[in-house]
Amino acid sequence: MKQRYVVVKREENLCIVTVDRPPVNALNRDLMLEIESVFSDLGKEKDVRAVVLTGQGEKAFVAGADVTEVIDLGKEEGEDFSAIGHKMTRAIENCPVPVICAINGAALGGGCEIALACDIRIMAETAVIGLPEASLGLLPGAGGTQRLPKSIFPGMAKFLLFSASPLEAAEALRCGLVEKVVKREEVLGVSVGIARRIASNGPLAIKAIKYLVRRSFELLQEAGLHVEREEFGKLCVSKDKREGITAFLEKRKAIYTGS
Repeated sequence: MKQRYVVVKREENLCIVTVDRPPVNALNRDLMLEIESVFSDLGKEKDVRAVVLTGQGEKAFVAGADVTEVIDLGKEEGEDFSAIGHKMTRAIENCPVPVICAINGAALGGGCEIALACDIRIMAETAVIGLPEASLGLLPGAGGTQRLPKSIFPGMAKFLLFSASPLEAAEALRCGLVEKVVKREEVLGVSVGIARRIASNGPLAIKAIKYLVRRSFELLQEAGLHVEREEFGKLCVSKDKREGITAFLEKRKAIYTGS
């Protein structure tokens, strides 16, 4: 399925979403709204168990916002532009199934913020990632100031935000900004492989785990443990739980139905 700037491809119970706005997949309003719409729709599809998000071309994953749309924004227009960015990254973050970000090229500004909204990040060894907005007299407006300090050490987050310096792949891996670095030509394949591994597990369990991890940032520990206990109980009466344990005892591959 091809929208104006986003290509959605289904492969069994996986979905590959590709941002395609040449030459560097820069974010304008229409593209951000398309990404938000795609992930909102994916969240409603029961047979999708994992999503891979990547960029078209060799130069960039997403190389930030289209500055031609930003230069003349006033205060209210700027807040509106940021709000669209928030809707986009929230849709990715709130997608009920895991989202693997295949960073095939530069992930700068809004591209980094999109990556931060994903669950797992796989990065090409030739790519760079960062939040250069301060060098333009701006700040990251699609969630970067809020998600980055929760993803890496706060001091390192401040360094990246204040200095506007991009990180090469090896540095991004060392500070925990990405989970794996591979050759550029392997990024999509490795990401799809991880998605397939995730999709082979119990889909109800995976959705519950993603939900609980997200809530762990919002709740005090005792409240989080209460929610965990409730979700564990729900899974105990699922057909998937019985199938998973039965398959384990019978030494065969489980066939999950998401029920």
